Amino acid sequence: MAAANLHSSKTTESSVDPRESGTQLRPGLWQTINERYPGSMITKSAFVPLARLAKALKDSTVCLISSCGVHLKRDRPMDVAHPLGDFSFRRVPSDARQPDLIIHQLKYPHDDADVDINVIFPIERLQDLAAEGVTGGLTRNFFSFIGYNMDPERFEATVAEGIARAVDEEERADVALLAPA
Repeated sequence: MAAANLHSSKTTESSVDPRESGTQLRPGLWQTINERYPGSMITKSAFVPLARLAKALKDSTVCLISSCGVHLKRDRPMDVAHPLGDFSFRRVPSDARQPDLIIHQLKYPHDDADVDINVIFPIERLQDLAAEGVTGGLTRNFFSFIGYNMDPERFEATVAEGIARAVDEEERADVALLAPA
């Protein structure tokens, strides 16, 4: 009985946003982050309206963009040790398979993703949807980068701008699916 109660209380606690409940790692953590790195945190007052699809998903070319740090094993590794983060991104061919890919990331545990890359980078699930005709197809390349960085202005000017330009001008995507790690 005690084990059941313990489990249910953990479930309740874990479903509460720690920023709202006061159970965060350190009181004032989010305020400190906002003070030290202005503009790096999205606030609840920030609102970005969803874009409407210009055409049906079954007629749209889809591109995947993720902050999970996935790339081809033969590519140059990402810099996981730099204190400010890695300000580069990698193109991942949309026809790549899990054995071709590696995760370069120290900021989150990726044991499950090492077993099934689709947990964090749903490349094979998107390949399945394209094969089934749910989407109109996939762009030639998907994009991945390391989400950790401590210079949001530099990140926007390098990684975000570079990926946005490539998705629009090179890949000609109709839809970009953003998958945070």
